Amino acid sequence: MASERRIGGEDSKSRAVLLDAALSLMLDGGYAAVSSRRVAAIADVRPALVHYYFRTMDDLFLALLRRGAEHNLERQAAALASDQPLWALWDFSNEPAGTALYMEFAALANHRKAIRAEIAAYAERFRQQQLDALSAVLAAGEGDPHGDDDGEELSPVAFLVLMTAVSRTVAMEEGLGMSQGHPEAWALIERRLIELEGPRR
Repeated sequence: MASERRIGGEDSKSRAVLLDAALSLMLDGGYAAVSSRRVAAIADVRPALVHYYFRTMDDLFLALLRRGAEHNLERQAAALASDQPLWALWDFSNEPAGTALYMEFAALANHRKAIRAEIAAYAERFRQQQLDALSAVLAAGEGDPHGDDDGEELSPVAFLVLMTAVSRTVAMEEGLGMSQGHPEAWALIERRLIELEGPRR
């Protein structure tokens, strides 16, 4: 019986360099620009080394997704530990590079079931971390848990979904050259943030 092909260790410096190269390609040209040959060229190694660390390109994409998601979970946790966690979360959600990378992975997920499942799993972890922080703000008595002054109900989780959706939609549409309605959507989110945490400090 043939033995399973050896794969390089996850803590290898070479593996990290390959992932950095794949990230650079993905941000510059989208996921379609990422190939083993291009990754190898950017990393200045032989293409065979890419397959030493990643059996398939899907394995490389998954590793890149997991590395970025774990790093961002830590960054989000740090943001949510600030004295204005929701303002910090809003700023974190509006980072252009992070939004661009998420959109590329979302597009890739349309063709790769494994990527789709991984994105969903991490998205649930991000959302739960956010919801815990918002629940803590409301438990501390900061802000109306039900919504705006006009009585319209907006649950904590609905607000988190809205806040994330606005940041991603605005980034996507601005990339297409669109801007109509963006200031109004931005103002809606920030008005609710003021209700919950007061003016940005």
